Formats: sequence, C-alpha cells, structure tokens
Amino acid sequence: MTTPRTLDEWLAHCEALHPKGIDMTLERVAAVRDRLGLRFGVPVVSVAGTNGKGSSCAMLESVALAAGYRVGLYSKPHLVHFEERCRINGEMISAQALLPHFEAVEAARQGTTLTYFEFTTLVIMRALAEAPLDLVILEVGLGGRLDAVNAIDADCALITSIALDHTDFLGLDRESIGREKAGILRAGSAAVISDPQPPQSVLDVAAALGVDLRVAGRDFMHSGDRQQWQWKGRGRAFHGLAYPALRGANQLLNAAGVLAVFEALQERLPISAQAVRQGLAVVDLPGRFQIVPGQPVLVLDVAHNPQSVAALALNLDQMGFYPRTFAVFGAMQDKDLAGALAHIAPLVDCWQLTALPTPRAADTATLRAVVQSAAGSKPVQVQEHADPAAALAAALEAADPADRIVVFGSFYTVGGVLKNGLPRLGASHVG
Repeated sequence: MTTPRTLDEWLAHCEALHPKGIDMTLERVAAVRDRLGLRFGVPVVSVAGTNGKGSSCAMLESVALAAGYRVGLYSKPHLVHFEERCRINGEMISAQALLPHFEAVEAARQGTTLTYFEFTTLVIMRALAEAPLDLVILEVGLGGRLDAVNAIDADCALITSIALDHTDFLGLDRESIGREKAGILRAGSAAVISDPQPPQSVLDVAAALGVDLRVAGRDFMHSGDRQQWQWKGRGRAFHGLAYPALRGANQLLNAAGVLAVFEALQERLPISAQAVRQGLAVVDLPGRFQIVPGQPVLVLDVAHNPQSVAALALNLDQMGFYPRTFAVFGAMQDKDLAGALAHIAPLVDCWQLTALPTPRAADTATLRAVVQSAAGSKPVQVQEHADPAAALAAALEAADPADRIVVFGSFYTVGGVLKNGLPRLGASHVG
C-alpha cells in the first residue's frame, strides 16, 4: 500500500482495515498496545456511562486546568473535525501532530486488524502518553468492558448515568448494561458512580474487585437553591458554588461526580476550592444544550436516546414561552427513536428532518413515521431534507424572531450545522 501522508488519508486507511465497525474484544488492541509500549506515568481517569460522559470529561479537564495541571483529554465522537477528539492543555491537537502516532500504530500493528475506533484510540492514547501531562482523561466509547479505552488501567473510573442504549451490544436492561460499564473498574483502584440510582450489577462488580467505590447519595452528595449549590464528600466539602457553565438539569449530577473523582485522587492531584469555582465557571462543551445567541433562539444538543432527550425536553420547558418550536432532527436507525421523541414531541410544532452521511442513519421517511406517531393528535408540520444545513436553513426561513429552533439527535446532525462555524442568525421572516 502507499503510505498515507495526511490525516484524511490515514482515517480512510483506518476505515478500510477491518470488515466490521465494531468488534467487541480487547485482545487485538492489547497486543498492539504492548508492542507500542503504551503506558502512562500520571493519574488516568476513565469515564463511562450512557449520558453525561462528555460533560463530565469537560468538567474534569476544566477544573484540573484551573488548578494549574497539565491535562490530556480523549473524547468522542467529534462534531466537525477529527482532531477535536484529542485535547492537550485545553487545545485541540493539530492534524500534523497526530501523523507520527498513526505511523507508529501502523508499524506496531504487524498485520493485526484494528477497527477505525481501535486504531484511532491507540493513536490518540500514544499522543497523550508522549505529552508532558499531570492528568489523562479517557472517555470510553459505547461500552466499557470490551471498549478499546479499557486496554488502559485507570487510577480512577467514573461511571455516569446508565440507561438503555446500544442494546444490541450491551444487553437489554440496565443491569446488563451496568455490568458492561463496570468493566472499566480495577481491583484496588478508586471509582465513582454519579448515577443516583446505580444498577446493582455495578455495585456487585465493585465489591467483588475490592474497589474503593464512591456512590452518589452515600459517599458524596449535593444540594442547592436557585443561586448556588454545595457538595459534600467523605472528607471535603465545597460551599457557595456557582452553577456550572454547562446548562441543563443533569449537570449538577455530573459535577458532583467530578468532584468525587478529585477527592479520590487528592493525594496525587490536590485541588483548591478556587480551582473548582473557576473550572466550573468556564467549562465549555459544544453541542450540549448549547444556546447560540441571536434570533430566533437556537439550541444545539446531541441528545439521541430516551434519557438524554427527556433531559433536553425538560431544559427546553424551563426556557420560557416561545410561540413556536422548530426541530431539526436526524438520528441513527438503531436508536429507540419512538422512546426518545415521545418526550419532546409535545413541545415541537414544526419538524425539519434530515438524512445523515452514514449507512447507520435512519432515512427521513422512517423519521417522519416516528414523528407523526409521537405527535399523536397534535397537528405538526413535517419536511424532509438531504442534510442538516438544508434542514436548518428551512427552519430559519420559516421561523419568526420570537420562535425557537432546536437542533438535536446524532452528532452528525449537530456537526452538520456547525461545519462552517456557528450559524449566523437573523430570522428572515417577521409575522
């Protein structure tokens, strides 16, 4: 083969290597990891869960940076650019800086077939391992036990909320899914679960391994009013905290789990109350209940399963009154689309449905049927579009300045409206 020279060429090479997009095993990744000599000499936090992983990773990164630590973050998927998946000291890595790591993984592969996700995970983990860092944060993919990230032993594991998603791979109930997520736990290490109602399977795995497990509501708790909130752990407490800059009903649950992680690591990574305040005040995560300034109001959210769409609907409901709400929506066909849309359908008047550039995506005719079923007797308008940008353009054309547009669903949907930067708002139509 001709050796790839650019990031795009390497990514195309990765996509062609393995016949399956997902291959649930760690053996191949572990073998290449060992040939690379891949290991970390600083604390590693692995973050698994159904919802809240991205927000929790962003808060971990922001608080640690505010405390003066050098931080590496692996998160996924990306919205627009692949390089978003690797951040060093708060900055996205450059495509050029990734190329030597692609070459190293290719050389260490020695014919081993790796999926796109496995190959690129090893690339980014090698980039982080070679950077001068004080903390590494690794976001786990769809599972836990057999996820490529789990080839690295974490010093502290964080498990966020657990709900039904990826049931083809992980199981049909929360107990089965919890058991898969608990695969990131390590004997004798620390772990935090921020789900307020954790599956018993997670607690059982932790007990069997002798994990130092910190459970929300037992080992740490939070409370608050409309102005501020408090957190209390085993040995520390933070009072008078401002709410995290990330909007949404579940962000305090995520923030509470993040502070429990820092308490678990306090001997190696002590943080001050000032770092907590500053880090939570400036944390930023595109595509998570992101409100774009302008008129009409535009909300971007990668909610795509029943739990996350329910949270999005609650957040929308708390925003106040808008004459009409337009939805730009596209999602994968393997999601519980009916379960997700049941939560938000009562709030939406006009649907702009979009096709997405992946074979896994549900086609717009399928989406239309689900939307009409979810709407029930409520009259709604439905249009179909070839891509997210066209769907948003149609919503902007039809909306009045006082209306609201919510773009949600797959990362491809939100990424599709962000690929040329934040949309410029200004309703074309005044009713």
